[in-house]
Amino acid sequence: MTPSHRTRRAPSPSKLEFHDTPRHGIWLNIAEIALAVLSNRCLSPRIADDATLKREIDANVSERNAKAEPVKWRFTNQEARRKLARLYPPVST
Repeated sequence: MTPSHRTRRAPSPSKLEFHDTPRHGIWLNIAEIALAVLSNRCLSPRIADDATLKREIDANVSERNAKAEPVKWRFTNQEARRKLARLYPPVST
């Protein structure tokens, strides 16, 4: 290494945060569903200014949190095992 190269320090372990997320990206599907609902309800009409947009988004988020509807999956475990057999180990039933 030549003197012109600067060495980088590794990030301090005290600054690392670990977040437990579900396997296989299911959390991403849930986030995409939530953003689609938000987009359809709040962003479809023309909104005059940032304050109105923030009010609309806050109201929508509060309403969805109050309802706390679970995600209704249409893809069952059996369908997943059949269609994605190469990813799933065999299971005896």
